[in-house]
Amino acid sequence: MLQLEINADIRTTHGKGAARVLRSKGLTPAVLYGAKSAPVSLELETKTFSKTLLGINRRNALINLGIGEGEKKSTRHVIIKELQTDPLKDGLLHADFCEVSLEEPMVLSVHIELRGKAKGVDLGGILQLGMDRVRMRGKILDFPDSLPVDISGLAIEDGISLNDIDIPANLEVLGDENSMVVFIADPTKVKAVGEEEAEEAEVAAAETGEPEAETGTEATK
Repeated sequence: MLQLEINADIRTTHGKGAARVLRSKGLTPAVLYGAKSAPVSLELETKTFSKTLLGINRRNALINLGIGEGEKKSTRHVIIKELQTDPLKDGLLHADFCEVSLEEPMVLSVHIELRGKAKGVDLGGILQLGMDRVRMRGKILDFPDSLPVDISGLAIEDGISLNDIDIPANLEVLGDENSMVVFIADPTKVKAVGEEEAEEAEVAAAETGEPEAETGTEATK
């Protein structure tokens, strides 16, 4: 599990107006939620926090969150629960942290990281991704920050299922272990299936007397 250090201060102001003032000062408002404690309002330095987020890059990370300074500083073990960003400026608006126990089991989704380029794709095959994350249960420090999957050896009509992936021994996979993670489809068969589905739709429309939906034409007024 990737581990990072982040520092924050207690936030004493609240509301949308106060949040805008914080952002203008280069700070991001945040809230820490704990299972056995009341929520804590925080503020973080936006530039430093943004750099940390780039280092995480979709991976799971345990954050040692330092709150305050000097003798009053405390450290909480947290994960990022939610990030709110400005859709236009792509800037941070708010962050939610969730405190976690190092000893109690929890459920996390781990990102699947595809590595290499399948030789079947070079030969014209179509890469079909069945899932990009795996839900698992275990202690936080036993989780990997991502699950690397080498697909370079896959030929056309080869695939990798969940039970082909190396999962750490102390973690329990939640879900069907036979689920397909990635598959290299034969393009001729994909085309044939598409044509067959189109023919079935035409037959069904003829039987019900409903006209087949047209595309690329303007509706009659």
